[in-house]
Amino acid sequence: MFPLKDTIRSRSLPIMTWLIILANTFVFFIELDLSPFQLERFIRTFGLLGTRIQIDNPLTWYPLLTHMFLHGGWVHFLSNMWTLFIFGDNVEDRMGSFRFLVFYIIGGVAAGMLQLLLGAPNIPSIGASGAIAAVLGAYFLFFPRAQVITFVPVFFLPWFVNIPAVIYLGFWFVSQLFSGLVSLALPAGMSMGGIAWWAHIGGFLFGLLLGFPFSASNRNRVYWYRDEYYPW
Repeated sequence: MFPLKDTIRSRSLPIMTWLIILANTFVFFIELDLSPFQLERFIRTFGLLGTRIQIDNPLTWYPLLTHMFLHGGWVHFLSNMWTLFIFGDNVEDRMGSFRFLVFYIIGGVAAGMLQLLLGAPNIPSIGASGAIAAVLGAYFLFFPRAQVITFVPVFFLPWFVNIPAVIYLGFWFVSQLFSGLVSLALPAGMSMGGIAWWAHIGGFLFGLLLGFPFSASNRNRVYWYRDEYYPW
């Protein structure tokens, strides 16, 4: 399933969402300009690698932030930015730009910490998906009645279907949780599919737990669902 758009009209310009996408794009084009050797060093320096993080040395903590702006290829980069583009504007609208930025960064850090705890410590974790998962968790709370227009290929034929956000995101989270639990059964040092499942799980749970506190000042906004309105 591939999300194309949602049915919520944002009531304000998602400036911070666009700036985050722009920052990720800038870093990604830096990566494209590196040689394979330089890129490997770049990822091992700024990616989230458990063997480099020292709890008693704050100077080694910076990858908890920098790993959120690295991506491992066009598919990884475009899929993350597209997901943020679809769901981020409405969450930012609900929180306000500054709260959204703080929420996004802390959510990404929390996701990275869970990945360090339960993921493969010898494999660098990179990508914005942990922080974006926090956005998805908040969206799940804020807009359960929204519809996600989704592309579903059926025998190579395009099929477009409206899926309630609560079902679409709920199914996504269950699939991540299942894959994360399976990954725990793998031998030490191995990774299943090269995906940081526990970063996705940790980010989503962060969004579920802290979405409402970050939106405390915006509960009286009105959001439009096609021809209906839904006061919060």
